[in-house]
Amino acid sequence: MSFSFLDLLWIFFLFSSLQPLWQRRQTEMRRYNTLKNIERKRNSRVILLIHRQESISLLGIPLSRYITLEDSEQILRAIRFTPPDVPIDLILHTPGGLVLATEQIARALIRHPAKVTVYVPHYAMSGGTMLALAADEIVMDANAVLGPVDPQLGNFPAASVLKVVEDKPIGDIDDQTLIMADLSRKAIAQVQRFVRTLLNDTVPKPKIAPEKVEAIIDALTTGRVTHDYPITVEEASELGLPITVGLDRAIYDLMELYPQPQGGRPSVQYIPLPYERRPSLPEPKGRPLQEAARPQMD
Repeated sequence: MSFSFLDLLWIFFLFSSLQPLWQRRQTEMRRYNTLKNIERKRNSRVILLIHRQESISLLGIPLSRYITLEDSEQILRAIRFTPPDVPIDLILHTPGGLVLATEQIARALIRHPAKVTVYVPHYAMSGGTMLALAADEIVMDANAVLGPVDPQLGNFPAASVLKVVEDKPIGDIDDQTLIMADLSRKAIAQVQRFVRTLLNDTVPKPKIAPEKVEAIIDALTTGRVTHDYPITVEEASELGLPITVGLDRAIYDLMELYPQPQGGRPSVQYIPLPYERRPSLPEPKGRPLQEAARPQMD
């Protein structure tokens, strides 16, 4: 049986078109098996909320992802499928997203009778932090960060809009800014009320000391810092949040199965192997040599 050049070309294109599908299937199977191993080890329901910047097919246009109503629908379904006595482990990697979607997920988490643990391998900003506040325990990498949850009105922080109204005479402020200020007051009050609900949650047991609740609300919602300010593990612990440092290796392995899509040359490269500590050289014996005096700078 002989093949012409055209036949070989068609076979090549056929295999080339099937290879991405096969690779995707392999990745999906690895994700599933890793999830099952974590669930089996912890006897819990593991839910992932991972948002990477993606590229539109063919065009290569970067598309940022965030918490959407579709995310909330999927997570609420997963929580409903979880028996009341089974703990939930939520792995977060997100810049935030829609307030409505975030609040729906957070309310479902605090209503779950068993323990809820949030894992933050890298960052959970804005709405991601809101979800972390719904957890009974927040497990973070030593270098991971959370962020403020102060509301944003379009491109402007609500707290900054109120600052303008406070600093300028009322006669010098246009109607649109006054309307924005009214919305800002309402938005801040709504967020503070909801964060208070999360922090005062006592199911299955209290997680925040009552005397620290108002201080946490003030630090996270009043615009003391910019919205992208990174709240480190140390700062979050000082605030009184239930922080635990140190993630299981399986969490990092799972994150590697959700890589950032690369368009062209990668911006970060390294040899993905842990280096063993090299043995130190033996101390020299005998009298040490005298070093020449170094010239002094004028």
